[in-house]
Amino acid sequence: MLYYLSLLSDQFTPLNVFRYVTVRAFLGAGTAFFLSLLLGRWMIGRLRAYRIGQIVRQDSEMDAICHGGKAGTPTMGGVLILFTTTVSTLLCCHLANPQVWLVLATMLFMGGVGFLDDWLKLQKKHSDGLKEWQKLALQGLWVAVAFAAIEMVPGTRAHARELMVPFCKAPVLMDMTVPGALVFMFLVLVGTTNAVNLTDGLDGLAAGCMNSVSAAYLALAYVAGNVVMANYLQVPSITGAHELAVFCGCLLGAGLGFLWWNAYPAKVFMGDTGSLALGGTIAMVAILIKQELTLLIVGLVFVGEAASVLIQRASCRLYRRFTGNGLPPERRPFRMTPIHHHFEIISKERARAEGRSPDSAENSVVIRFWIVSIVCALLGLATLKLR
Repeated sequence: MLYYLSLLSDQFTPLNVFRYVTVRAFLGAGTAFFLSLLLGRWMIGRLRAYRIGQIVRQDSEMDAICHGGKAGTPTMGGVLILFTTTVSTLLCCHLANPQVWLVLATMLFMGGVGFLDDWLKLQKKHSDGLKEWQKLALQGLWVAVAFAAIEMVPGTRAHARELMVPFCKAPVLMDMTVPGALVFMFLVLVGTTNAVNLTDGLDGLAAGCMNSVSAAYLALAYVAGNVVMANYLQVPSITGAHELAVFCGCLLGAGLGFLWWNAYPAKVFMGDTGSLALGGTIAMVAILIKQELTLLIVGLVFVGEAASVLIQRASCRLYRRFTGNGLPPERRPFRMTPIHHHFEIISKERARAEGRSPDSAENSVVIRFWIVSIVCALLGLATLKLR
């Protein structure tokens, strides 16, 4: 909407400022942030009124230690992220750009899958919602739809099947073929979506880490959409990608606003509604600007969270297969997964041993993960120059 005001700059010259991507990205971030502050308390009140509270697993002593006090905290707060991002995107982005609609649709679809998962948990009064295969099937369906859309848009079709690798100037593969590109896109989108979902386990953890990733991809999208900068830094120049920088600004503002309410001690959780939406959205941005593998660096926290779960599961299954018994807790690679709970348990035990209150252990783990995420975002941006 603001972009179209710039078309009236002949009558009123100051309106020309809305042509600038940086201005609209800043305004989008500010709009989403202040909307989150304005609506957050009201939304939390509505969630409490409808008794939409967190369902906590109590399958083991570790679950009780890590999650026991969080039961009943309002959840599905990801709706706030979806709403504020959507409103600020419609206000600040150039709506004739098909890439904006694709990332927005991805966010809403993945958010819808997460909403259904959260709703089933509330209905069952149990921590199990959608089955894993059902989530993967729905996410895979969207991958097929999104891939078809990318192939139809000239600005993205030219690079859709290329494989870019960080630190390399040219594509490693010029044409992965349609099946190869589809499988690669499935791995990126589904992997990132579920990795962010696994990270959402401590107050402010997923939201804070996603903010640094959103900021990094704001810069990466801006470079990809600027022909001069893209050619200088020898990265793919994607027609229309500059509008994705505005979208990332909106996503960043919404994430910061949500973090206001989600920081320790959290007044609301994003639930799968928010975590699946955030993961799917940033993955789609990465796919569109051909910086998919850079996500392994920028989103290293998410990679580590997912890897810890896979390692733990593989260890337990292999041990059971060869011995017929469950893997004893003391022999497992991690005390509890995802890995943030491993560090949380260790931090609480250390605090008790030193005579300190263990209550702050969670917050210290979250802040350290934020620091790692920020460093990884900077390292990811450094790949632009190191080619």
